[in-house]
Amino acid sequence: METRANYVLIGAFTLVATLSLLMFALWAAKYSSEKSWRQYAVIFTEPVTGLSEGSQVQYNGIAVGTVEELRLAPDDPRRVLATLRVQADTPVKADTRAKMSMTGITGTPIIQLTGGSPGSPMLADVDNREIPIIQTEPSALQNIADTANRLVERLDRVLSEQNIRHIAGTLENVDALTRSIADQREDLRALIVNARRSSEQLEATLTHTRGAAEKIDRQLADRLPGLIAKLDHTLDELDSAASGANRIVTENRGAIHSFANDGLAQLGPTLSELRALVRDLRRISDRLERSPANYLLGREAPKEFEPE
Repeated sequence: METRANYVLIGAFTLVATLSLLMFALWAAKYSSEKSWRQYAVIFTEPVTGLSEGSQVQYNGIAVGTVEELRLAPDDPRRVLATLRVQADTPVKADTRAKMSMTGITGTPIIQLTGGSPGSPMLADVDNREIPIIQTEPSALQNIADTANRLVERLDRVLSEQNIRHIAGTLENVDALTRSIADQREDLRALIVNARRSSEQLEATLTHTRGAAEKIDRQLADRLPGLIAKLDHTLDELDSAASGANRIVTENRGAIHSFANDGLAQLGPTLSELRALVRDLRRISDRLERSPANYLLGREAPKEFEPE
């Protein structure tokens, strides 16, 4: 009986020791695992359609972790909180950015980490929160979605009821104009023919004008040396005449000065006498015209006898 009790104690001790070693091993494994991974948080302000827990996290195209948790922000449901499980040795810097990306055209969405300049400090050193937050930037998917939304809004404005009515009215006017042009086909054909004839006449006129201009240019070029020679001769004669006049004025400066002083002073009385002489001659002329006989004979004209 005593021997059996000892076996029970030994078995219980062995079982407890084994369980203790197993628990220690599990704790050590978990501690080692926790030491080789690090948590980061990302706050998205855009929909994360297709992203799920377990989705891949890449840093410049290299897989460095997974998405551990996804949930809506309790204070703002428009934001999505994502908890990342990233390898501890991943150089997540203060200027590292996270964005949504695709592994291919038909691939699943992932979180892509980019940036991280060499001189930037580690994010864990500057962010004292329990889980450091990686800043986000708009993804290509979001840019495409925003562009599509803007295009749809613009199409809605362009294709409004009012614009559709305007477009319909414009098409009706174009149709009416087309029918009017079709009805005036013969007039248009005649107009085109006349325009072609006018163009041919204009071309002939231009050809004739060009020939006349070339002929005038040739004649002018032929006569130009003679004209230039005559012009030079005329200028020489004018220069000679001007020199002669200048010489005459210089030689007779005294006489001219005397005439200006004395001759012009006597010219006034002479003009007065000449004016009186002209007045007397006009008076005599008037008397001759009225009665030349009386003026010549110096008597009155005889009176005619009138019988009683």
